[in-house]
Amino acid sequence: MTIIFRYCIYHSFKMQLTRVASFLVRGHSVSRSGAVLIKNSYCVSAVRDSTALLYRRHGEPSQAVQLESLHLTQVGPESVLVKMLAAPINPSDLNMIQGTYALLPELPAVGGNEGVGQVMEVGDKVKALKVGDWVIPRDAGVGTWRTAAVLKADDLVTLPKDIPVLSAATLGVNPCTAFRMLTDFEELKPGDTVIQNAANSGVGQAVIQIAAAKGIQTINVIRDRPDLQHLSDRLTALGATHVITEETLRRPEIKELFKSCPRPKLALNGVGGKSATELLRHLHGGSMVTYGGMAKQPVTVPVSALIFKDVKIRGFWVTQWKRDNKHDEDALRSMLDELCVLIRAGKLSAPACTEVSLQDFRKALENAMKPYVSTKQVFVM
Repeated sequence: MTIIFRYCIYHSFKMQLTRVASFLVRGHSVSRSGAVLIKNSYCVSAVRDSTALLYRRHGEPSQAVQLESLHLTQVGPESVLVKMLAAPINPSDLNMIQGTYALLPELPAVGGNEGVGQVMEVGDKVKALKVGDWVIPRDAGVGTWRTAAVLKADDLVTLPKDIPVLSAATLGVNPCTAFRMLTDFEELKPGDTVIQNAANSGVGQAVIQIAAAKGIQTINVIRDRPDLQHLSDRLTALGATHVITEETLRRPEIKELFKSCPRPKLALNGVGGKSATELLRHLHGGSMVTYGGMAKQPVTVPVSALIFKDVKIRGFWVTQWKRDNKHDEDALRSMLDELCVLIRAGKLSAPACTEVSLQDFRKALENAMKPYVSTKQVFVM
């Protein structure tokens, strides 16, 4: 009698387990990590902690930032769990930590405004994202220097997974800045010329490639340096029409250059100071757009440029553009789609990158602040 009773209990329990397993798996798929997808792409993930680069005060980045372990909150109905794949160090990230940027998050804050991650779990009210999607932040201030984060689904936008990870990680800031400046200020046609300083920066490299894809010539100004020829060759390989130093820009022989290309209609300034003034000298009409100030010096505009050349002085901040177009889903989507087309076609590559782990963050931050460094430090998780 006892044997029969135990046999019945065993088979009853086994049937219940089978029903539960059938409910969980039937009609759904299993992720690479083995997590079961339940109902509307809702995923039960084992990720509950995150390693993050946090700063609790403003100061020198390599000193203010600390590597800490954070416990992740539960995924709410309208949020998602994202595993970060890669996140770069941009000048704006460093300025935020220093406390000098226009946008400063509440402290303590996780560093990083750009990067790409993969969705691991979604809330049951999330419709636009699914498990496995690659996503990037819509806006600054998300904090991307960490292994994982629970974020609002509305704060993310998807990217295709058929582009390189480093291209995806570095797409949301510099290429978007370059794209908008080449699109929004002057009506450029194939054969027109754009002149820019900071040509070896992330924005500068994106300008060269996007302009080349559109048939627009570029005059690219860089600072003199020991590896000048190597850098010049690399920018030329990206599609630069001319690469010159700031010293050459000031010399009379620059006039010879304009015998082979028309005067620029657009100048892009990421430096400020005397460098910006020199760009203005070569504009006859058109616009100079300032997007950065690496020299930390004011832009001086000659009166003659305004009166006799009718030059327009403008500024651009991609974060503001994204906020102004927050409710225009097509504006951001169409720009990202066009940039991804260029990436797939081999016409837009990520800047030269040095991949580092979060554990090596001090060295990465120090390298990101060195002058004449043309490679971008990227945290790879």
